[in-house]
Amino acid sequence: MHDTFKFFSVSLASCALAGASPALAQEATTETEASPPVTISGSAALVSQYRFRGVSQSDEDLAVQAGLTASHESGFYVSAWGSNLAGFGSFGGSNMELDLIGGFKTAVGGVTLDGGLLWYLYPGTDGTDYAEPYASISGTVGPASLKLGAAYAPKQDAIGDDDNLYVYTDAGVGIPGAPVTLKVHIGYTTGSGSTLAGPDGDYVDWLIGADVTYKMLTLGVAYVDTDIGKTAADSFYTSGTTPGRKTIDGAAVVSLTAAF
Repeated sequence: MHDTFKFFSVSLASCALAGASPALAQEATTETEASPPVTISGSAALVSQYRFRGVSQSDEDLAVQAGLTASHESGFYVSAWGSNLAGFGSFGGSNMELDLIGGFKTAVGGVTLDGGLLWYLYPGTDGTDYAEPYASISGTVGPASLKLGAAYAPKQDAIGDDDNLYVYTDAGVGIPGAPVTLKVHIGYTTGSGSTLAGPDGDYVDWLIGADVTYKMLTLGVAYVDTDIGKTAADSFYTSGTTPGRKTIDGAAVVSLTAAF
């Protein structure tokens, strides 16, 4: 699945392995066993809260998430991913986010290039869906896996009067002899916020944590935070008596993911 823009609870290590899977599959292929032209992969996760670019989309409550990806040997892929929401009192509609993704991934000179279009859907709501093209480059340097990426949402109804740009970098380092990966993320947002996902203006989000993997299960623990001011958060997120600042306070996020 595509992990570029969200803390989907899928670990950086898992994403790195997913990006490398076509090459690994080719190495494992024997003369008598051909790789299928299309492979299906997916995941299901429980997360203590759903954070998008540092902001809680589940009102700091538990979220259930799942995704499915079909990848062609040419490098093209399509994905669908969903999560429950509970933000700022209520999002309305079905209180759900559904992401539809289409892209192309290829290895060039030891790095992986990935790009495509992500469509955010909020079923049952009006004027909140929006599209966001994305691109990233990833690879390894010694024991570390690194990724640099960007997502650009042009001006549209759910974005507002301006466009939105998000740039980020991820890094992960596995501990030798242990099923543990240390991970770091930092991202920068500028421009108009979306109707549901984030405020206007410039802000930084970051994450630091670790993943422990056993077979198809990954337990993740991370600390997530932003530099969004509490006053700005209250003005954008407050609903009823629920202060918006609680959605941007630094918090520990725990996830359990099953990949298949």
